[in-house]
Amino acid sequence: MQPALTYVRLAERPLRRLPQLFAGLALYGFSLSVMVRAALGVSPWSVLYEGVERHTSLSFGTISAVVGVLVLLLWIPLKQVPRFGTVANVVVLACASDLGFLLLPEHLGLPARAGLLVGGVVLNGLAGAVYVGARFGPGPRDGLMTGASAVTGRSIRLVRTLIELTVLTVGWLLDGTAGLGTVLYALAVGPTTQFFLPWFAYASAAERAQHSRPSSVPAAPPTTSRQSAPSSAPPSTAAHI
Repeated sequence: MQPALTYVRLAERPLRRLPQLFAGLALYGFSLSVMVRAALGVSPWSVLYEGVERHTSLSFGTISAVVGVLVLLLWIPLKQVPRFGTVANVVVLACASDLGFLLLPEHLGLPARAGLLVGGVVLNGLAGAVYVGARFGPGPRDGLMTGASAVTGRSIRLVRTLIELTVLTVGWLLDGTAGLGTVLYALAVGPTTQFFLPWFAYASAAERAQHSRPSSVPAAPPTTSRQSAPSSAPPSTAAHI
């Protein structure tokens, strides 16, 4: 069964959920730098960040933050409301991805790059499940997808595909790295996130109370036995034969 992923208010068990949110976002940002260092193709949004990076003096993380803020402006006509997790997404992803570039070496051999690519995709899917499962609200890009789906009446799958194809095309025109890794990411990250979600999806207090409520036991049917009235039938003559 698909776990619930709707927003849960910040005041509910923050000491349990905030570490999960920040850990997930940090791993997500780091996974982006892992896939970039693999140099075999990255996610559609990372293709855009790379393309812009080639034409500016801004870092990859800074560009992701700037794009995140610009995407938030598109939330206004879609009537989407930013949450705590939305803002944290912009800040933590930017810092974690730039830190990853400082830690990971460049110009690796093909076997190492292939390992980074596969590991980056798996880590990205895991990290997505961790931070989404904390239920602090969607990131800017996810909110754009769900908001556009709600306004247009189109399926989330179609809206996401159109958005990511647009982003990928713009990034590729700006010389971002699209390749085998881009295809692998598109095919694998969704199932990977779906696989890990049940382990990390937070159950709200209301949901836990509902699940712990004992199932109602049907009442026993009323007894119909009555004291037998004295028989008015004549005594049997069989005993006297």
